[in-house]
Amino acid sequence: MLRTALKPQWILALVGALAVASVFVLLSQWQFDRSQSEAPPPVTTTETPVELTAHFEPFRPMLAADADQVVTASGRFLPQEQVLVAHRIDEGREGYWVVAPFSVDDAPGDAAIAVVRGWQPDPTPPGPAPEGELEVTGRLLPTEAPLDQAPVDGAYASLSVAQLINLWDVDAYSGFLAAFDVRTAAGEDAGAVATGLDAIEIGPQPQERQVNWLNVFYGIEWVVFAGFAVFLWWRLVVDDYRREQEELADEDEDDLAATTDLDADARQSTDSRSEDQ
Repeated sequence: MLRTALKPQWILALVGALAVASVFVLLSQWQFDRSQSEAPPPVTTTETPVELTAHFEPFRPMLAADADQVVTASGRFLPQEQVLVAHRIDEGREGYWVVAPFSVDDAPGDAAIAVVRGWQPDPTPPGPAPEGELEVTGRLLPTEAPLDQAPVDGAYASLSVAQLINLWDVDAYSGFLAAFDVRTAAGEDAGAVATGLDAIEIGPQPQERQVNWLNVFYGIEWVVFAGFAVFLWWRLVVDDYRREQEELADEDEDDLAATTDLDADARQSTDSRSEDQ
């Protein structure tokens, strides 16, 4: 069978099969690389407050390295309507986040950021956000996906910046702040408890990488496809070899039949001569 495999057409076919298999292996590697999410920054980094404007810019997606950082932002709450976000848990109780737009000083394009001021147990209209120049300290988190459902009791099902900017009609960061502390210019407390809300506490993300098993399965599939490309080449070579063997066998049978016929003719001729004598 080696002689069959060394035919020029099968050598070229092997090169093509190996090229296709190499592409499949690269696609498999790409899927395996995507199967693990980027590790979040270490806690020693995220828990040290930094300026929002120095850490993250508006008008761009938030990456894993941007999220979870504790930041500070100076500015003031805008007069636009505050929003309630339902199904938020606080010490085992389900309630609502109170979210307000906060204009960030020195932000590009005068962008605002959604700030979770605190938590309340029912969907009653919250008290007004504190006025004047403020400094907010909180955890920077990525926007949630919008849910295709109308607000229930005036409360949204998710904290989606895409929905909020349409409601508030302002340019905004693609994330939100879960406020831990709000201070006035004089240093007075203007946070959740001081304004009639419960304070929220959101800890840092788990440090382990998250595995996307769907990407793992796709990676395994590409490896199988790579093996199948080589197997298909081998199968075609085997079929060609068997076809050659069948042709040789047919030729041997034809030669044997021809030899048998000649022997029969020779015997018949010999018998005829013997009778004539």
